[in-house]
Amino acid sequence: MKLYQSKRAPNPRRVRWFMAEKGIEDIEIVEVDIFGGDHRTPDYLGMAGLPTVPALELDDGTAITESIAICRYLEHLYPEPNMFGTTPLETAVIEMWTRRAEMMVATPLMLTVRHSHPALAAIENQVPEIAEAQRASAERGMKMLDQRLGQSEFIAAYRTTMADIVAFTAIDFARMVKFRPADDLRHVARWMDAMRARTAASAGI
Repeated sequence: MKLYQSKRAPNPRRVRWFMAEKGIEDIEIVEVDIFGGDHRTPDYLGMAGLPTVPALELDDGTAITESIAICRYLEHLYPEPNMFGTTPLETAVIEMWTRRAEMMVATPLMLTVRHSHPALAAIENQVPEIAEAQRASAERGMKMLDQRLGQSEFIAAYRTTMADIVAFTAIDFARMVKFRPADDLRHVARWMDAMRARTAASAGI
C-alpha cells in the first residue's frame, strides 16, 4: 500500500498519527507537493479521483480518500490498539465525538487557516470574513471540548481515540495563524499536554 500525503496539510497528519499509535510501518509514504500542483496532475487524479490528500492506494489499485475512511480501513487490518470502539455503545460514542470534533473544531480551524494565512493565498481565494466567522465558531467548539474534558480524560473514552486525533491535529495546525485555546479552558490545556506527550504526536512532523 501507498499513502499519498503532504506534510503541510492537517488531514494527512491524522493518518500518520493513527499509524504511529498502531505501530504501522509497512505502508510506503509518498509526498505530494500541493503547492507545486502534484495533486492536480492527471496521474494523481486518475488514482485518487479528487485533488485532495491523503489518499491510500491499495495493492490492487483501489484508492481510499478521506482521512477517517482511511483510518477505519486500517483499523480492520491493524485492530490494536483500538481507536474506533470495541462495543456498539463505545463505537457510537466515539463516532459522535469524532463528528463533533470534526464539525465544531477541525473544519472551522482549517477554514480559518485557509482564508487567513498569507502562504495559502496561492491555493485559496481568501475571504477575510470567512476566516473571522470560522475562528469564532472554533472558539465556541473549544468551549464544548473543555466541558467534555472536564468529565473525561480523553474526548470520547478513557483512552486516546480518533476523536482526540481529529481535534488535536486541527488545533495544532491552527498555530499557523496564532490560534490558541483560551487561557480559561483548563481541561483543554490538560488534555493538550497529554496529547503532546504521546510518542505519536511527532508522527510526520
